[in-house]
Amino acid sequence: MDMRNEIALVTGANRGIGNGFVEELRARGAKKIYAAVRRPETVPEMEGVVPLRLDVTDDASVARAAELAGDTTLLINNAGVSTFARLTDGAEEDIRLEMETNFFGPLRMVRAFAPILGANGGGAVLNVLSVMAWMAFEHSNGYGASKAAAWSLTNGVRHELAAQGTRVTGLAMASVDTDMIADIEDEKSDPRVIAKAALDGVEAGAFEVLADARTAGWKARLGEDPALLYPHLTEVGAAGR
Repeated sequence: MDMRNEIALVTGANRGIGNGFVEELRARGAKKIYAAVRRPETVPEMEGVVPLRLDVTDDASVARAAELAGDTTLLINNAGVSTFARLTDGAEEDIRLEMETNFFGPLRMVRAFAPILGANGGGAVLNVLSVMAWMAFEHSNGYGASKAAAWSLTNGVRHELAAQGTRVTGLAMASVDTDMIADIEDEKSDPRVIAKAALDGVEAGAFEVLADARTAGWKARLGEDPALLYPHLTEVGAAGR
């Protein structure tokens, strides 16, 4: 896939990784970029960039976007939310919001745009995932569950859309320097660097892009005994007996 031939739609395009995608797509000479956001007025005027009103949690909004962006050849499902909710005592509405945005959002978009991509020659889908799909903390496990579901979604639609020639890529990364985790102290990647790695993968036809060493390390350990991944939990269990 050569980005100079593509018409991309990026959800959550006005900040963070989404903005990084817009900048990187422009640098690669994409024909057109739909910057899909809830408030189109927040998208600066840029050559080749078309603001598009979109709420991925709303069926009617997604359907309308599909009507307006029927020339799309690359769908980038980037919009996401984290409430940092715990599964055991976090607010249920927060966990539902994460699932509605991070899983059902991409699902709505894929279902709406799959016929469009097929009609336009196949094209590609890029789903923005997270290392949190494969690991757990004391917090944010509602977010992790939604990203694990999105990872499974990505693997599923990759099979289902293969017959129409649509390539599906999953992008996973650890902490990125965005508003979402601005208050968390951690080693963070530059959003533009993440976008560059992701689009390199899409251009190469990769099924999956692991954008940093921490993510690659956790993915490689998926087959290990959980007791090795979380040794402190083994100690807690022993103390409780």
